Amino acid sequence: MSADHSTPLDALEKTLPRASYLDGSEFEREYAAIFESGWVCVGRRDALKEPGDYLAIRLRSQSILVVTGDDGALNAFYNVCRHRGTELVPLEEPGPVMGRFSRSIVCPYHAWSYHLDGRLRGTPHLAVDTDNVSLHSIALAEWGGFIFIRTGAATDESLSSALGVGTERLERYPLADLRVGHSITYEVAANWKVIVENYNECYHCGPVHPELCQIVPAFKQGGGNELDWDDGVPHRDGANTFTASGTTARAPFPGLSETEKTHHKGELFYPNLMLSLSMDHVAAFYLWPQSAGHTKIQCDFLFHPDEMTKPTFDGSDAIEFWDVVNQQDWRICESVQRGMQNRVFEHGYYAPMEDYSLDIRRYVREKLGEADA
Repeated sequence: MSADHSTPLDALEKTLPRASYLDGSEFEREYAAIFESGWVCVGRRDALKEPGDYLAIRLRSQSILVVTGDDGALNAFYNVCRHRGTELVPLEEPGPVMGRFSRSIVCPYHAWSYHLDGRLRGTPHLAVDTDNVSLHSIALAEWGGFIFIRTGAATDESLSSALGVGTERLERYPLADLRVGHSITYEVAANWKVIVENYNECYHCGPVHPELCQIVPAFKQGGGNELDWDDGVPHRDGANTFTASGTTARAPFPGLSETEKTHHKGELFYPNLMLSLSMDHVAAFYLWPQSAGHTKIQCDFLFHPDEMTKPTFDGSDAIEFWDVVNQQDWRICESVQRGMQNRVFEHGYYAPMEDYSLDIRRYVREKLGEADA
């Protein structure tokens, strides 16, 4: 490009400043305003089908328990006994941990027990009025088979409002019917915003993901400048899914449009759910920030139950391909995190094809109550 048509660097939109990615106090302020105030995805509904099924997870200092009640509905509580504060499901590691209570929730310390809806049931060797005493409840809502909780009381925003129009773009995908075929957990030495900024653009796809670009050449054409995420991004001729060959024996999800059978879609649902959708499987990423420079990521691979019940079912073609792509992403994100620690780094820049990453800057500043200059 000639100098007459070049763009001055400072004319590009700037990222958040250095401290937003590196500083511990900034991370705490941001975490409180976003992850402890709004809706956060904690996992899938399909593992919690029967009464007593539970999911326990520790989101930094907050220990959460999601339980299927006798009526089949999900209930969310703080994972803490009303007696002495013991974790009802001990979590030496953050989890998530899955299991099943037999008939009630029993504290492992003094055996206080609770009904599956959280009401106090029994206090051994102690006469306590159990009326109107329950575990501390947490707001819970579901969408597409995903479970969301909200620990903060500062807002009454509905889940549908928080998720926004992205749900409409995925309305033909049978997300609620899908089942987890495999999960991989990654510990990534990068700020959570570095990871979602990376997810929200494909300017990096040509240099970072050669295998992926063999399946979707559009990812590297023009730096990903003309990708249509609303309709999806087309695979190369003869390819229709994210595997090493671009093909699979699995049938397309029922109900997809003809375009969706040959295109790939991706959606980021703030703040911590990233979905990558092929015609036969979905990679669902849950981000759980641990510190300014450490993010835990769980990737669930979702398949249709009609395929999973077949004797020949094997999801490894998608799982192994995604693991290659994921590790490429995590390595480059960790390199970004290390690079930003150099004293000369003040902020980065968003190229025009990184507009979706620019939305992250706007989102964070809005949640912090700051103006986005």
